[in-house]
Amino acid sequence: MTDSPQTILSHLEELRWRLVKMAIAVAVGAAIAFFFTDQLRSILEEPFLTASPDNNFQALRVGEEWGVLMRLILFGGVILAAPVILYQIWAFINPALTGNERKWAIPIVSALVTLFLGGVVFGYWVLPRGLEFLLNIFPEVENDLQLGFYYSFVLRFLLGFGLAFLYPVFLFTAAAAGIVSSEQLASGRRWAIILVVIGAAIITPTGDAVTLMLLSVPLYLMYEITYWLVRLVLKK
Repeated sequence: MTDSPQTILSHLEELRWRLVKMAIAVAVGAAIAFFFTDQLRSILEEPFLTASPDNNFQALRVGEEWGVLMRLILFGGVILAAPVILYQIWAFINPALTGNERKWAIPIVSALVTLFLGGVVFGYWVLPRGLEFLLNIFPEVENDLQLGFYYSFVLRFLLGFGLAFLYPVFLFTAAAAGIVSSEQLASGRRWAIILVVIGAAIITPTGDAVTLMLLSVPLYLMYEITYWLVRLVLKK
């Protein structure tokens, strides 16, 4: 039975308000981040200064520093608003779930927030190691990086790690909904390894083997943890 036009419109209206709430949360987070831009700059520039202490940044275009400031504030807003964003996504699909499925709401939203922030933190830990490898391939070359390029690279890198760390929650949810089973997860380990490596290669903007492995290994470990959670928790 298909939904009526009124039902579809009500879903679209609810989606619109969920998106508005997300945008407001990001705007509030960005306003807070504005007052901590110096601290954010210090944190995000530290990996480069650690990997290449004798070099510095260059702004080669008029307005480049302004663009970096806007991206920095938006990044801070997204990080601070992450709990609200993930909750709004869950709240949108929640009415379609049964009462038994809704009991997972708090654990799943909590897991999403924790894994996203954990992925960002892990990406920050990986970043100086990847930069040290990449910036020292040709030791005689000076690595004075363009400011805007560096921030684009770093922010994509950290957000990529944060989003990559979310997939175990969706895998567990699929198992809870009966879409996949623990037996299928066990038999699909070889495919999981291939998909994890491909996904890590797409997510990491560096393209080097070191960063690829640093992301692939924890992602596959999370696959194994998810398998055991599905096997032990859902069966129970």
